[in-house]
Amino acid sequence: SGQLWQWNRQTKLGVVFDSSTGFQLPNGADRSPDASWVKLERWQTLTPKQQEGFAPLCPDFVVELRSKSDNLEPLREKMREYMANGASLGWLIDRKNKKVEIYKQNQDVEILNNPSTLSGEDVLPGFVLDLTDVW
Repeated sequence: SGQLWQWNRQTKLGVVFDSSTGFQLPNGADRSPDASWVKLERWQTLTPKQQEGFAPLCPDFVVELRSKSDNLEPLREKMREYMANGASLGWLIDRKNKKVEIYKQNQDVEILNNPSTLSGEDVLPGFVLDLTDVW
């Protein structure tokens, strides 16, 4: 999340959150992704009270990290849920197997084996995650 914070500090395009922040998705589920980002204009539509608790929206970008003890399928289900609730881009980072599953709206999941970087594409313009610190 540090790299995402740094990018956002320079671009000022949105708001970055870590795993201590929760969101109430449109389907009613409460979720706390490991890292997430919301476009500034979407975040600013919320009242200060809504911004304090579980924000009633789905982030535009989410990251879930698989720990060594995590089962992969529940994480995949979360990623599908984020996409179904409006996320534009999601990365499921499997540190155990050095794989990344990339989720995008209305597209098949793309799986990368041992990538060194990930691009934020048009959702996070100019953001590139260096995975050498993650692996």
